[in-house]
Amino acid sequence: MDSHTPSPPIWRWVLGFLAVGACWGLTTPFMRRAAIARDHKPQPARPALTDPKTSWLNRKILGIVYAVYDLLKNPAYAVPLLLNVTGSVWFFLLIGQAELSLTVPITNALAFLFTVLGEWYAEGKVITRGTYMVNPLISYR
Repeated sequence: MDSHTPSPPIWRWVLGFLAVGACWGLTTPFMRRAAIARDHKPQPARPALTDPKTSWLNRKILGIVYAVYDLLKNPAYAVPLLLNVTGSVWFFLLIGQAELSLTVPITNALAFLFTVLGEWYAEGKVITRGTYMVNPLISYR
């Protein structure tokens, strides 16, 4: 950055950190839930996956391509994924301007907090005391 360029106000950094943390953390439980949803429709038959003339490698590659395609055509998965990727774009914009040694731990901590909130909202999970507190009886030598 140029020495003549004024730095943005602190509230912009805070909003940027919160936006990245929310995009990363809140979307994770929703993507997980959509990926393992048991109520999804059976997928159409894919003859290339069972054709003996297709090589083993091609069957594996096609299986991965079809799995990704089936997930992305599901809005319950695609919308949170798009928000998650948007958070990654914001993160790279932040690290281009903010101090790297602050940006990474702050956004990761906020992502963890937002993941806890998202899991509570999406799946009804409640965080246990052992998850967020270190046992004070543990001695580090």
